[in-house]
Amino acid sequence: MSQEYKKPSDAELKKRLTPSQYNCTQEDGTEPPFQNAYWDNKADGIYVDIVTGEPLFSSLDKYDSGSGWPSFTRPIEDQRVAFKVDRKLGVERTEVRSKAGDSHLGHVFDDGPRDAGGKRYCMNSAALNFIPIEKMKEKGYGRFIYLFAPKKGWQVATLAGGCFWGVEELLQKEPGVIETQVGYTGGSIKNPTYNDVKTGTTGHAEAVQIVFDPKKTSYENLLVFFFKLHDPTTLNQQGNDKGTQYRSAIFYSSEEQKQIAEKVKERVNKSGAWKKPVVTQIIKADTFWSAEEYHQDYLIKNPGGYTCHFVRDVKF
Repeated sequence: MSQEYKKPSDAELKKRLTPSQYNCTQEDGTEPPFQNAYWDNKADGIYVDIVTGEPLFSSLDKYDSGSGWPSFTRPIEDQRVAFKVDRKLGVERTEVRSKAGDSHLGHVFDDGPRDAGGKRYCMNSAALNFIPIEKMKEKGYGRFIYLFAPKKGWQVATLAGGCFWGVEELLQKEPGVIETQVGYTGGSIKNPTYNDVKTGTTGHAEAVQIVFDPKKTSYENLLVFFFKLHDPTTLNQQGNDKGTQYRSAIFYSSEEQKQIAEKVKERVNKSGAWKKPVVTQIIKADTFWSAEEYHQDYLIKNPGGYTCHFVRDVKF
């Protein structure tokens, strides 16, 4: 679930924004083409609302339209923008505004790249703030790092082993791990909340999604560590936490990941490290729904908080 972004008061905006930023976002203004901050920016990162910080666009969807304004083929998430009919110039255009802050961003046209949907989101740089990928985690946008994994040659693993607080805390310390986020996957409803999942009726598991650099660690190494940080022999239970949402599961995203998961699971079973058979499910990855903001990095925010996870001194 996304963080809540709130629009400041007009008095605060007049103090914080430059005249150009205020004019564009609050007075539906337009900045000059080719004379703005981001029209030719080619760095990796995301663009957020200058007013609220709400994430709006990704550099992965940015292209040179020749217009002199930053142009994108789509928003970073559809629900981040709203549309209004604009007839100010005597012709009907589609205005784009940020959902949370109601900032005027620019307009969308139907002359974008056909192979990317045909849309051109023509935005004002003055309405945006660019967050480079190196700063995304620090600034609270870590979950969007996942979008850049293919371009950067990174890989993604999705694992469930009980309450996701403790699983995330241990995995994020592993060498080669770039980012983690907790969420829900493997269930039957869209956009589940914690209150939905905790009932144990949605089919979702509390899971951790990990972005890692295969040059520094491997999927196999992560799975071996995963089998040490929780008890993979207890069905739908981890410590005092009981229910299908606490099941042990590996959600693979490729045939290679599936084969590695099966190999490691068999290796763990044969090792005798656990007295009972491993019940960890190996399942094809489904939609991963990011959990509420207060769950992310929970044990970093709340040192000494509840966890039943620890690394066992066992060998596989």
